[in-house]
Amino acid sequence: MSASPPSTWYVDFFTELPNEFWRRAVPPEVTVDEIDFVERRLGLAPGSLILDVPCGSGRHSVELARRGHRVTGVDLSAEAIGHARRATAGLEVELVRADMRDIPRDNGFDAVVCLGNSFGYLELDGLRELAAALGGAVRPGGGLVVDFASAAESILPGYRAEPRTMRTGDITVLATGEYDVAGSRLLSHYRFTRGEEELDVTAIHHVYTVAQIVDLLSGNGFTDVELFGGPDGGPYGVGSGRLLLTARRTS
Repeated sequence: MSASPPSTWYVDFFTELPNEFWRRAVPPEVTVDEIDFVERRLGLAPGSLILDVPCGSGRHSVELARRGHRVTGVDLSAEAIGHARRATAGLEVELVRADMRDIPRDNGFDAVVCLGNSFGYLELDGLRELAAALGGAVRPGGGLVVDFASAAESILPGYRAEPRTMRTGDITVLATGEYDVAGSRLLSHYRFTRGEEELDVTAIHHVYTVAQIVDLLSGNGFTDVELFGGPDGGPYGVGSGRLLLTARRTS
């Protein structure tokens, strides 16, 4: 196994080149489908107050605000927040650069969306802190959507670490992966190239079972948990590539 990056890898990972690759890689219709899912499953009223955390470059914040919601986006990446500020100009969006655990805990939000697999960034103690922060952010009766592609039920069946090459315009990414059995985590190694520019970085996604995630959320006031395999509302099961979890805060 290659040398492991620090547990706080995400602090320095999301610079311009990786961020720009993922900005290009996600088609606009994917964002529309995801926010359709959020509105539909949570029954959001017009003008709902929504927390988008971590918000990345703001694609979900932009779509939510375009639909008339009031949005607060939080992300640790200075580059991503800068891009999001430009993208949300003229929209009702407040953007804050902070760790995703450092969010308001005054139970003021109608809903929180945690999209983009960020639940897997944190070790278990950090995930406990995030679950507590989410419980403190959402008002009683408010909703939560979690997007998680690193659930054990998704990752482990038939796991194979095969290299792959991805391209968006002039950016090429070589991605290789390995599974750390002792740490229950997926290490994803990326080489980004754009012209003469080259960047080698590694991401860690901690692998948790669905039961662990549900237990953490239920311990922080969330109930009525439902599991979906994607924004089309299909069921989640063993081998599903993605988990979309919805919950309601009732206490």
